[in-house]
Amino acid sequence: MRKKIVAGNWKMNMDLGEGVALATSLDKHFLTEPLAGKEVILCTPFIHLSIVSSLLSAPGLSAGAQNCNDHKSGAYTGEVSASMIRSTGASSVIIGHSERRSYYGEGDALLAAKTAEALRNGLRVIFCCGEVLAERESKIHFDVVKRQLEDGLFVLAAEEFRKCIIAYEPVWAIGTGVTASPAQAQEMHQHIRGLVADKYGKELAEETTILYGGSCKASNAAELFANKDVDGGLIGGASLVMEEFCNIVKAL
Repeated sequence: MRKKIVAGNWKMNMDLGEGVALATSLDKHFLTEPLAGKEVILCTPFIHLSIVSSLLSAPGLSAGAQNCNDHKSGAYTGEVSASMIRSTGASSVIIGHSERRSYYGEGDALLAAKTAEALRNGLRVIFCCGEVLAERESKIHFDVVKRQLEDGLFVLAAEEFRKCIIAYEPVWAIGTGVTASPAQAQEMHQHIRGLVADKYGKELAEETTILYGGSCKASNAAELFANKDVDGGLIGGASLVMEEFCNIVKAL
């Protein structure tokens, strides 16, 4: 039975005090209203990780990072390694978010190296894939996602892949207020699960958690999550608002 997960991606938002306050409030909420088999991951800026990891106590609630470097250590000023992330108590890391791909030119080979380094250090990887608007309009969106997965993630052996979560991001829906329709989300999630089955077999494909990320909010979460191949969400802006985020989790 695959895991149902909501991951909040705080992006570059909130100073330390604000982040700790939100994490504390969420922890209290999920202690009062247990997650009951669901998981929630708070993917915070690096400066928050150590404190947020230490204060989370609700079962099923954990901290994660938004990125990591592909090297173990060394002269890489401004970078943070997977082992550093793990030392904070965080257990997950986002790899290949569309903003990393587009703003910082991160390609599939680099993302494959980051994924391998994260896994070597015991981190669970949330691996992102998705097409931009021009690619969807050109009807090559299935091919784009296939290439991203084949070159960035499917280089792993099955036992390593088993430690990964896939997040589908229709890039044209991130931060735009436009959301993929439930049918569009299901169509792509089904396609992704089929690609996993082709590579690793049907059994592992059925165990793989695939999240939807793209302007998911409390008002549309239930409809998106009702799809059989949508196992939760990678939530951006809505994860910064406690009531909104909790209602998204409740919808799962």
